Amino acid sequence: MRVSILIVSKNRKVDLLKTLIILDSLIDKSQVEILVFLDGCSDDSENLKDELTWVKWYVSPKSIGASAARHQIYPLANSEILIGLDDDAHPLNEDFIFKVETLFNKFPNVGILSFEEIKGIYPSDIEALKHAEKDKKEFLTSQFIGCGFAIRKSVYNQTNGFPSWIDIYGEESCLSIEVLAKGYDVLYTNKIKVNHRVNREQRKQNKQNYFRFGKQLKNSTYYYLVYYPFPLINILKLYWHNFKKYALLDFEYFKIYFKTVIIVLIHIPEILKYRKPVDKSLIVKMRNLSNLKF
Repeated sequence: MRVSILIVSKNRKVDLLKTLIILDSLIDKSQVEILVFLDGCSDDSENLKDELTWVKWYVSPKSIGASAARHQIYPLANSEILIGLDDDAHPLNEDFIFKVETLFNKFPNVGILSFEEIKGIYPSDIEALKHAEKDKKEFLTSQFIGCGFAIRKSVYNQTNGFPSWIDIYGEESCLSIEVLAKGYDVLYTNKIKVNHRVNREQRKQNKQNYFRFGKQLKNSTYYYLVYYPFPLINILKLYWHNFKKYALLDFEYFKIYFKTVIIVLIHIPEILKYRKPVDKSLIVKMRNLSNLKF
């Protein structure tokens, strides 16, 4: 196998089906495998197993979270190049696999490639590409965007993988810092583009931002506790910033903020079991790297 494409999905049958149909039109299935992990789906996503038999399906009856699902499925891939996609994201380059291989060959110290994310729902890929960055960009960064990226399996295997102690939002930062700590680079490139088919307005109406706020606050705390040599200052700054920017201005954020504080305090002893601080020089290096546009 040249490449393994890995997707975790939960209750997004329509989005997942669209992504898989698009991938079917782009890949040679004799050289590319697709692995899908269904994370406690309560819709009928599992019925796709009978329709798309060329996909390698893995099913958890109970939801374990996106990061834990990735933690389980990534070691099962058979290729040296692992491409991660969200269930509602698809490549906009027909030759995306060739481009990934070319970049990994060109930059032997790059462990992770982060693709350009084009958010939005468009009538065609041509329309989506109109929203792409105009100038070519390629730079080293400290993290990647989970909806579209590639990682060498040999590098992934040197890390602890996607963290099982995070549920969703923040797992990319954990894998990134472990890859950097092993001496590899993370490269952003807009030569490879993915359309992340998200409806921002609909997510706001569905209170998706409240959900994300609580998860990111909790998981950012865990990230500092696990990887930072002296995490307290960063954690205090994190909570002060979120209190001023969100909790003070919105009662729903206020409730989630203090609920998260309680959750974190309860789980600190468990999280500290995973503590593996990186060298302070790595944190300094990461701060000097270019940031991605989210």
